[in-house]
Amino acid sequence: MKRISVAMIATFLWTMLLPLAANAAEGAEVKSLPQPTPNKLPRWRGFNLTNKFQRDWNNGPFEEDDFKLIHELGFNFVRLPMDYRVWTDRDDWTKFNEPPLKEIDQAVEWGGKYGIHVLINFHRAPGYTVASPPEARSLWTDAEAQRVCALHWAMFARRYKGVPNERLSFNLFNEPANIEPAVYVEVVKKIAAAIRAEDPNRLIISDGLGWGRHPIPELIPLRIAQATRGYTPMDVTHYKANWVSGADQYPLPQWPRLAAYGTLYQPGKSDLSEEARRPLVIELPAAGNASMRVRVDVVSSRAVLVAKADGAVVWQKEYVCGPGEGEWKKAVHQPQWNTYQNVYDRDYEFPLPDGARRVELAVTAGDWLRLSEIGLKVGDAQEHVLPLRADWDAPPARVRFAPGAKAVFQGQGMEDRQWLWETLIVPWKEAQAQGAGVMVGEFGAFNQTPHDVVLAWMEDCLQNWQKAGWGWALWNFRGSFGILDSGRKDVDYEDFHGHKLDRKMLDLLQKY
Repeated sequence: MKRISVAMIATFLWTMLLPLAANAAEGAEVKSLPQPTPNKLPRWRGFNLTNKFQRDWNNGPFEEDDFKLIHELGFNFVRLPMDYRVWTDRDDWTKFNEPPLKEIDQAVEWGGKYGIHVLINFHRAPGYTVASPPEARSLWTDAEAQRVCALHWAMFARRYKGVPNERLSFNLFNEPANIEPAVYVEVVKKIAAAIRAEDPNRLIISDGLGWGRHPIPELIPLRIAQATRGYTPMDVTHYKANWVSGADQYPLPQWPRLAAYGTLYQPGKSDLSEEARRPLVIELPAAGNASMRVRVDVVSSRAVLVAKADGAVVWQKEYVCGPGEGEWKKAVHQPQWNTYQNVYDRDYEFPLPDGARRVELAVTAGDWLRLSEIGLKVGDAQEHVLPLRADWDAPPARVRFAPGAKAVFQGQGMEDRQWLWETLIVPWKEAQAQGAGVMVGEFGAFNQTPHDVVLAWMEDCLQNWQKAGWGWALWNFRGSFGILDSGRKDVDYEDFHGHKLDRKMLDLLQKY
């Protein structure tokens, strides 16, 4: 006679009782959830809940009110990005602590109760994180880290065996960064095998490589779906985000916008494209009493910046970086190149000759220099400002200045909904055509980006994902990216169940 263990009884009760809980959403109608498969994910719509995001400073139980409100507002998905150390003994990463695991059990149960799919994610996995501090061992190269990571995922697979895929799935690692695809796939094979040894049919989702931006065709035969990100462009979504290096130097976000880049390189940098080494060009209407302002952001080592009007030099300046105090605001030593790349963040202004029709800005000697902004002023009129982006090897801006027009700065390249489609959607649609189920695991914009810009950008993203047939999850529900308690200074909040609701953002999300 087969012996019945306590674990078997617990699994049976969990499997039988969770569906009953799902139908008891305090009188509210709970619609059945769609069936996901590795090659076709539903168009889930919802939020990331960050209650166990970081062991030391963001670690608490999940809250039933969140699930209840998400359901009442018409959404059906939550992703739980978690730090594995939350449920791990501090002295032994192979030992699990039951109390925090029961809090995760409760979140899964509330998902069933309120008709919400729950996606469990290791934001920090044994051996890998995009956050600080880094892990002591590398999941990609260390066999012990791989063994322990597999141990953790196997524990969750065993714990939730019997909970159907409509209600629960596993998202292995958060945003694997600069990892070779072959290396990544080998690790995923080991983790997936550990999960499937406990629960053969559990739905597994992998974030794309390059911080979630690039699909991984090699995972398709392994029956693993994939998740991308909605954080492009970063200077719109992470403007002044204090955890992102250089975000305090981003120009004030606009959307949609001209594709204008401002890094200038000395002509001899042969490792760059020929287009990237050309001057920044602004064409002007013939006018008098005009002036130009340039904001020099970062200088690498040394750079001679020259401005020409119709071919004649009208202004130039040499910048030489070094340690200590200087014309710069911050001296930054880069040990990998043994040089200084100092932050100037300083404006320089010069007059333009009457009737000038074409201005060129170029670095003629040294290394490289980045401009973050150009201002143009004619007579007593207000200055018009062109923000410049800072992508490496991108061709410098080539624009027309048209004072009085609706778009004062004009050019051929626009960053808009179509640009987002071509940049972010097309590569993933190709993976989808090969059999990859796709969703957007995270998206949103930090609360320092102007609200009207956030909404314009967000609607373009949502329209694209609706057209693509993809689900999505906003980062986060409550907090600086979310619809509740986001702390934006330019929003008229509505009192809502003890929270401050961003009604305009909610309406937009509900629309798509």
